[in-house]
Amino acid sequence: MVDVLFFAELQELVGDEKLSFQAEGMTVKELKASALAKYNLANIDSAMIAVNEEYADEDTVLASGDIVAFIPPVSGG
Repeated sequence: MVDVLFFAELQELVGDEKLSFQAEGMTVKELKASALAKYNLANIDSAMIAVNEEYADEDTVLASGDIVAFIPPVSGG
């Protein structure tokens, strides 16, 4: 299992801060496509990606026990 953390508006759209996926051997890009299809997360493409607390790209291959975080851009005022 791979735990996926969502922040800000992504968390609101999913309705939970953390979900688990059977994503071992998948790339982050494939995981994003799966989450997008299931939860209609239009903003997920602009989110930064971290795997095990280190920034990663979409070609990163996931392993059991990994923690993936999708962090959308934030703005302040």
